[in-house]
Amino acid sequence: MSLLQVKNLVVEFPSRHGTLRALDDISFDIAPGEILGVVGESGAGKSLTGASIIGLLEPPGRVASGEILLHGQRIDNLPYEEMRKVRGRKIGAIFQDPLTSLNPLYSVGRQLIETITTHLPVNQAEARQRAIQLLKDTGIPAAEQRIDHYPHQFSGGMRQRVVIALALAAEPQLIVADEPTTALDVSIQAQIITLLKTICKDRGAAVMLITHDMGVIAETCDRVAVMYAGRVAEIGPVHEVINHPAHPYTAGLMACIPDMGEDRDRLHQIDGAMPRLNAIPKGCAYNPRCERVFDRCHVERPDLLPAGATQAACWLHAGAAQAVSAQEVTA
Repeated sequence: MSLLQVKNLVVEFPSRHGTLRALDDISFDIAPGEILGVVGESGAGKSLTGASIIGLLEPPGRVASGEILLHGQRIDNLPYEEMRKVRGRKIGAIFQDPLTSLNPLYSVGRQLIETITTHLPVNQAEARQRAIQLLKDTGIPAAEQRIDHYPHQFSGGMRQRVVIALALAAEPQLIVADEPTTALDVSIQAQIITLLKTICKDRGAAVMLITHDMGVIAETCDRVAVMYAGRVAEIGPVHEVINHPAHPYTAGLMACIPDMGEDRDRLHQIDGAMPRLNAIPKGCAYNPRCERVFDRCHVERPDLLPAGATQAACWLHAGAAQAVSAQEVTA
């Protein structure tokens, strides 16, 4: 059974000029012990998907339809106080900007200890030891002393490590990590990746890892979902998506990564930009930028279709989907 299930999620933002659909029919699941990477350009809807799962959509944003289930229990329609109990204990969150996650008036130790004692049956002394160990696990030197320091006494990268420790404090079943390693140097980045893998393996927790870094995705994740204009363009095993991309957008992203063994005068780029929410093209949203576009792409919007070992929302794979359907009917 999946630990997290997102079913046909639609997120909208009402405005004076009409309703803007930021997430459009998003569906995926994450199994216990699995790390799902979510990639795409800025504006694709990655962070918004994470915020919807955590229950932190900023007004006037709202879940217009669809369901979010954690261990089979629907959580997208929970009252605010009930969702607060889920957040922290069952779902941990690592945000891009550590300053928005830490209270500048409290020491990091107090914030960690309060989180631990709120959700776990431990006393203050035990909670303090747990907090110190979490700081050590995330690469904070001299954790016994630094635990009593305030956020402004830490560098940006060290604040990010404190935020990661805070997300892990109550031993959540699901961790939504939004660019957790962006502010960290390579050695600490590797340490955090190892820590996330260990948590998944030892606790059976699941991680939704939102990032722009395909290197982190390749090193960390079991599966990857590529998002474009509020939809999932491709999803599948990470090595299949990276080595054999089925969607032209995924292929474009992979081509943008420089090959250290190849001498190029110029790096590849995807022409154009992510469409605005009030100007999503008819048919496939990627069609104005796609090098393999044809007539159907301008008229009909494709759903995820079987594409070898992955699924891709692209009409190039319509024939393969029909073949699969025919086999199922025959069987």
